[in-house]
Amino acid sequence: MLSERRYQLILRELRANGPVTAVALAEALGVSTATIRRDLLHLDGQGLLTRVYGGATPVAGHDDPFVEVASVRASEKDAIAVRAAELIHDGETVLLDIGTTAHRLACRLHGRSLTVITSSMAVFEELADDDGIQLLLLGGMLRREYRSLIGFLTEDNLRQVHADRLFLGTSGVRPDGRVMDTTVVEVPVKRAMIAVSDEVILLADSAKFPGRGMASVCGPDELDIVVTDAPADERTAARLREAGVTVIEVPLARQDQ
Repeated sequence: MLSERRYQLILRELRANGPVTAVALAEALGVSTATIRRDLLHLDGQGLLTRVYGGATPVAGHDDPFVEVASVRASEKDAIAVRAAELIHDGETVLLDIGTTAHRLACRLHGRSLTVITSSMAVFEELADDDGIQLLLLGGMLRREYRSLIGFLTEDNLRQVHADRLFLGTSGVRPDGRVMDTTVVEVPVKRAMIAVSDEVILLADSAKFPGRGMASVCGPDELDIVVTDAPADERTAARLREAGVTVIEVPLARQDQ
């Protein structure tokens, strides 16, 4: 397993479940405890966790900056965005979740005749100068580090709109098909988005399979389509298909686009 992938999984485990031992991480990731200790030393040096005797704890109040997350698996996210854009028809109303893959999708919508609703400041800034797109920014409290709007105002705004398609992001998808999120404050907004959309399309790169997270956003029965770069966990893909979800696997060759 590549070191970058281990770093992602270690940080995800800390965000989801709190303090963890090096031994537990080594068993979960199938590597030696010596490798995990080196990983923890590196991540501690980056300020992404705090090393303690025998393991690590999360950094209090730490939230992955949007730009930092955007740089991870960028080519895979681009390929997913290209394919997702093909699902949109001119004249539709599209709801874009927060998240870096949804932002990359927004970059592919320039020149289209669409209505775009979003709680993502990154999406808003991307499309603000495109005269062909009718842009609706949901109100709410600004979550600065992830450039998103959250809270009861955002949820109330969502109850007043309707979308043909929702493009939903996730922290991970469990083997039983449940869509998870590691940030509890985002979950009510995501659920409200699902409630006002005719079709729910999940954008998830293969690093999200299998996924972890402390909060369940929805089950597989609430999804219509998943666009991914070939999920690493076939059990999850099989469960999604059992629930009637169309799984679109972007061909590997497209990841250079």
